[in-house]
Amino acid sequence: MSRVLGSVRARATLGATLVVAVALLAAGAAVLLSLRGNLLDQADTQAERSARAVAADLAAGTAYDALDLDDDGPPVQVVDEDGRLVAASDGLQAVSGTGTTAARPRPSPAATATPDDHRDDGGDGDDDRDGDGDDDGNGRSGRGRSGGDDDDGYATLRPGEIADEVRYADGSATVDGDRADYRFAAVQVEVPGKGRLTVHAGAGLATEQGAVRTALTVMLVGFPLLLCVVGAVTWLVTRRALRPVEGIRRELAAITASADLARRVPVPDAHDEVARLARTTNETLTALETSVERQRRFVADASHELRSPIASLRTQLEVGEAHPGLLDVPGAVEDTVRLQRLAADLLLLARLDAGEKPARTLVDLAELARERAAGRAGVTVGADDAVPVSGSRGQLARVLDNLLDNAARHARGRISVAVRREGGRAVLAVADDGDGVPEADRERIFERFVRRDDARSRDDGGAGLGLAIARDIAVRHGGTLTVRRSPAGGALFELRLPPGAVGPRAVS
Repeated sequence: MSRVLGSVRARATLGATLVVAVALLAAGAAVLLSLRGNLLDQADTQAERSARAVAADLAAGTAYDALDLDDDGPPVQVVDEDGRLVAASDGLQAVSGTGTTAARPRPSPAATATPDDHRDDGGDGDDDRDGDGDDDGNGRSGRGRSGGDDDDGYATLRPGEIADEVRYADGSATVDGDRADYRFAAVQVEVPGKGRLTVHAGAGLATEQGAVRTALTVMLVGFPLLLCVVGAVTWLVTRRALRPVEGIRRELAAITASADLARRVPVPDAHDEVARLARTTNETLTALETSVERQRRFVADASHELRSPIASLRTQLEVGEAHPGLLDVPGAVEDTVRLQRLAADLLLLARLDAGEKPARTLVDLAELARERAAGRAGVTVGADDAVPVSGSRGQLARVLDNLLDNAARHARGRISVAVRREGGRAVLAVADDGDGVPEADRERIFERFVRRDDARSRDDGGAGLGLAIARDIAVRHGGTLTVRRSPAGGALFELRLPPGAVGPRAVS
């Protein structure tokens, strides 16, 4: 299980499904809220329209019992300013959310009073039953209408005027035994002779609730199915996309098991990241194969080069042991020196192959050329006053020595060294008057253990490492080493290096 969940395909599928799930939840919530808000707005408009219609009838002087409050219409309540229900829809049995739970109007005190209740207690003809002595002459209490807003927040109304402000509330009503949820709108109207009345009219929420439930049901059923589809599609798409990667992995495993670096991974017929990965992998395998093959040749050539002086030295020592008078001491010393030089060359190549960076000291290439050419027969040096370069003095001296040794083996009598600045770079040129290097061999001579046919003798030539070492040092100093024909007809080797700039110290 952990292996499956740890795969890229599983993580991609899980991630895509989670992202889509969050998006669907957010979108679903937004849709439900928007749908409910729109339906509530419609219910508010419908309830307000019904309330204003009843308020208009009241303002026109319609009696309570003459109002159109049939039980097939919306539930309506008319409440006076004392909170007493004075009119209600036919069939209304229970109600909530309107401020009063009364369903049927109660008779007014005037309708139920006995004759004794209308006796004049002061002879002024005004019976102030509220006890506050604040009657306005029209039988209405003047409470809160002295100017400005009333205590309940509504603005002062003139007789026959309907308030602009509407208040809404959620509630329920039971009409003819059927209970339902409603959205109630409350509108106030000032009625002459009756005071301020509040009309509560409701609009059913069954449509809103049904639409929201339907949308919610669709989401609860559809979202899981959609998530399953998203997960399945993502699984299949990632499987198809990662199939070439699995092919690359299998081929690399086979190459590792067989150690056959000549094999290559399959490259998909596409231009995506996987195809670039396959091509880069094949380039890496090619470089690795070249490096391994080069190492094999290097080991084989080194073994061959070492075997000859070792065998010669052993033969001389065995002869000397058996016949001391026949011991060729100079030959033994020469073979030992050759072994020492070969071991030093191999060690330097190993250090260069390991990526060892040269030192970053300031070296005067002109002074170095004069120093290394001193004491060599037939060598002339022409140099500017100072040509500074940045690098390892020891390694640059090794390059110059190798070039001078190579020129000495092929020159007829003259070798010239020139040091100058050219094109913003330092140039060191070593030319001889020998036969030169054929154009076909001008790159091959820089390979390791390569000697031209006219220099196959190990006594006259080296091991074929001098020019290879010189080029490797040049490259690691940020320069180049090339060969072409000299004006005298021989070989002209040119070393080009960046101008000198002292940098951090490194191993020389």
